[in-house]
Amino acid sequence: MKFSKSAGITAMAGLAVLGCGVVAYASDAGAQKQPAVTMAQARAVALKAFPGTIDEADLERERGGSGLRYSFDMHRHGHYREVGIDAMTGKVLENRAQESDRED
Repeated sequence: MKFSKSAGITAMAGLAVLGCGVVAYASDAGAQKQPAVTMAQARAVALKAFPGTIDEADLERERGGSGLRYSFDMHRHGHYREVGIDAMTGKVLENRAQESDRED
């Protein structure tokens, strides 16, 4: 049975990894780009950038930095923030306030 290259890339792009909301993404060439920084390491960096509680954590493809980042929705004392950590370097890419009435 033969599969087209685009069907293989599409199938790879849809794979979910680890039961913690992390998604593996396929690069344009079809090979998966693996983060150099672990979720645990990124969580520690995010908590230093904004000490609080992590409500949601995802690995996503987004502009800026290496293009692969961990995104953390966090809160502390009624203040909500989104903290983005580069998945290849561990640098803070984003640390911005969010509205308290978030949609989940």
